[in-house]
Amino acid sequence: METNKLVLVEHFCSNCDINFSFINALNEYGVIEIIVVDDKKYILNEQLKTLERAIQFHYDLNINIEGIDVIHNLLHQIDDLQEELRMTKSKLKVFKVDE
Repeated sequence: METNKLVLVEHFCSNCDINFSFINALNEYGVIEIIVVDDKKYILNEQLKTLERAIQFHYDLNINIEGIDVIHNLLHQIDDLQEELRMTKSKLKVFKVDE
């Protein structure tokens, strides 16, 4: 896998002053995915928004890992429902009659 699309967890933790155990817990709950390449742990660039949101929930709002997992799953469900609604609206445009 190309490492230019990955962020080294060790650097992220040191730059953001985050404990690795927090990121590891998020990985265990499936909120983010840790990828191991050459014995180094990475996360995908596209997961940074999710990780930053989880950090804000935990450190700013004092939400525990279980709560973050619930919030993450609910936000994912909302995204799926919004996409489904968009697709349904698109299909219904075929039947729309101008008045």
